[in-house]
Amino acid sequence: MARLFITPREINFISDITKEIIKDVIGQKIIYYPISEIKTKTHEVYNEALKKVFDNPIIIDALVDNNFQTETKIDKFGVDAQYKIEVYIQHRDLVEKNINVNIGDFFSFGDNFYEITDRTFMRNIYGMPEHKDGVKIVGIKSRQGLFDTSLVGPTDIRYTDPDAVQDTFVQQRGEQKDVNGDPTGDVRDLVKNGVLDPPLTGPKEVSHEGDSTGVGPAFYDED
Repeated sequence: MARLFITPREINFISDITKEIIKDVIGQKIIYYPISEIKTKTHEVYNEALKKVFDNPIIIDALVDNNFQTETKIDKFGVDAQYKIEVYIQHRDLVEKNINVNIGDFFSFGDNFYEITDRTFMRNIYGMPEHKDGVKIVGIKSRQGLFDTSLVGPTDIRYTDPDAVQDTFVQQRGEQKDVNGDPTGDVRDLVKNGVLDPPLTGPKEVSHEGDSTGVGPAFYDED
């Protein structure tokens, strides 16, 4: 596609729409654990770390393929089910937050930890090499003992942990800080560049604030 018709404004629009779908509608996240090469000790004989040590975990907005792929092997030791999961991450969001996802790092989704075995860029937007649509990572369920830390919810409805089931979802809408006052790192480029005005209303949410009947968390609009 000719650059005459696809300008930076159109690229920013595509980026903003993708962010809006992922962050303000879908609301899926992974917890990303970048492995520390300094802290992780490699075994002298096997040349592999017996246990991975990670830097501070990072919450990343993502689109997760819920069709978990499994490969089940049965041998003399029992049944071994290997889970594989695919995750899409918006490329510009990673760039703006200065996050690099690498093969060999780990992430959690639900009640499982996954090791990244593949990372590919999805495609160039309208053939422009400097503008990429997204990054796809493939994770294989980590074997027990290789990577151990506390799971961060939501995990599974069968657990009793306070964060096992997510009952609150708040949009980001390009706000610099979330409801807790923590930075979001969310940038909507058309607003940043003055092409569009900021949203007239703030982020909406699904929470107990919208529950007027006692049924459960529901859409809430304080405006």
